[in-house]
Amino acid sequence: MANFNMYPEVLVSKSNEHAWQDYENIKSELKSAINRLGKQKTIVTIDCYPGVQLEELRANLVSVMESSHTLFTDDLYYSSEKVTDMIQFNLTDDRVFGKMSLHNFADFLDVERLEAARSDVSNIDNGLIIIYGTGATLVYEPDILVYADLARWEIQRRYSHNEISNWKANNRNEDAVRKIKRGYFFEWQVADRHKRKLFEKIDYLLDTNTNNEPKLVEGATYLAGLMQTVNQPFSVVPYFAPGVWGGQWMKEKLGLDPSVENYAWSFNGVPEENSLFLRFGDVKVEVPAINAVLRHPVELLGEKVYGRFGADFPIRFNFLDTFEGGNLSLQVHPLVEYVQQTFGVHYTQDESYYIVDAEEDAIVYLGVKDGIDSNEMIGDLQRSYEEGCKFDDEKYINQFPAQKHDHFLIPAGTIHSQGKDSLVLEISATPNYFTFKLWDWERLGMDGLPRPVHLEHGIANIQWERDETWARENIINRIEKVDEGAGWIEEKTGLHEREFIETRRHWFTEPVIHNTNGGVNVLNLIEGEEAIVESPTAAFEPFVVHYAETFIIPAVVGSYSIRPYGSSVGKEIGTIKAYVRT
Repeated sequence: MANFNMYPEVLVSKSNEHAWQDYENIKSELKSAINRLGKQKTIVTIDCYPGVQLEELRANLVSVMESSHTLFTDDLYYSSEKVTDMIQFNLTDDRVFGKMSLHNFADFLDVERLEAARSDVSNIDNGLIIIYGTGATLVYEPDILVYADLARWEIQRRYSHNEISNWKANNRNEDAVRKIKRGYFFEWQVADRHKRKLFEKIDYLLDTNTNNEPKLVEGATYLAGLMQTVNQPFSVVPYFAPGVWGGQWMKEKLGLDPSVENYAWSFNGVPEENSLFLRFGDVKVEVPAINAVLRHPVELLGEKVYGRFGADFPIRFNFLDTFEGGNLSLQVHPLVEYVQQTFGVHYTQDESYYIVDAEEDAIVYLGVKDGIDSNEMIGDLQRSYEEGCKFDDEKYINQFPAQKHDHFLIPAGTIHSQGKDSLVLEISATPNYFTFKLWDWERLGMDGLPRPVHLEHGIANIQWERDETWARENIINRIEKVDEGAGWIEEKTGLHEREFIETRRHWFTEPVIHNTNGGVNVLNLIEGEEAIVESPTAAFEPFVVHYAETFIIPAVVGSYSIRPYGSSVGKEIGTIKAYVRT
């Protein structure tokens, strides 16, 4: 099964005429661009997404460009202490949760410093002026705009390895959970809002995802790559992370690094966090996949989905691996009204567990047992939290056997956990941050600290009527055949009526005709070695997918087909598809 594509890419051009790699070539191209302008005074602005390695940028580009004046934008903002005070409402005192920020970078600029800096720039008559840093375009209108970007997964990695601080915070060695919280609720909201205004203005996109391996692509060429992406099937670049309950399935089946102790997660269908690889000749540029959503929300999501969710990608696919591992935390997700009122998020993390593979002893924890006393259970949860004693999960929580291709639906408010010895394809709504742990099996996180438990939030959201009887009748294998044809069967597998995602499973030996019906489709090849996605009108190049790969079909694609390919020809294979109900 090791044909899993770790590095899917979109081939934009067979030529690298408009793309460059390494600082020496990038510097040379920028100098050529400056010379082509032929101006006596040239302003080059490098606007940076929070998380860019500014020391690296300064040493390898800014300081070697022979400028007559340089200006670091971050020096024009209020102090880190004042910025933190201004966003305290959003940060809260909680280690994990905050409230969504509606700020803009301009809110934090010191007006006196800004005006003085603008005056300095205005008074320079000739030479090269470089303005760089977060929000740099707010200072002065550039002649050449370079936007330095990177994906959230890489930012989180840098947080966790103490490589960077948060923006306007001297906290490099702070708890990574708190740094990620500040990024999620504040920085990334503000930065994406700012980035979205700059697409048409960018002269160059600078890929800074890999330390000391920068890539540069001309702005118009980069935008053409985003446009191409949303007009064809594509996959985002997966990344894999270990965890305290992590397993061995992905390591073995997907050909991952065997020296890593375990892999708990694979984020393989999450544009908010994953990257896109855009290929320009021999230059492969990595950009945040969210850029395609922000730039082309209608083409990618469709009018109705965009009208409902805005420029958010609402569907999330990821793997949870517990083979030879442990249980996930016992948890619950917030009801939509709770997440709106408490955190300022407009939809919640309804989800489901699709069992891709499982050992004979695999189980899923789901719902409370019939007839339990809710007050007694709350008391036991509180004692386990306060005193560190064991919570008697067998007394209160149902354990259901989990077999390959079972589908467990988990609407918000339902207590749940994945047990050991299974691989789950988690199909969920995108807000992935709001998991209220109720109990975590008396263990520490990989950082050696207790994993956060949020009983107050959790208890407020438990739907106590979701007991064993209700679960069996409503959220376990609600599978029904809805259509069939020569060589294929279509089944409806969920989700619950409170959830906005619909899932359909196809088993097939012959081509299956699909249609996006004006909304984005997200699929995974859950059975079989290979399949091929094709356009009936040759509107896009055939797209090959392999076992366990997630792929996205933009709304604008319309009609497409999927059939067995390669070694799977003549065999029955399967896909599961998710889309937004309309």
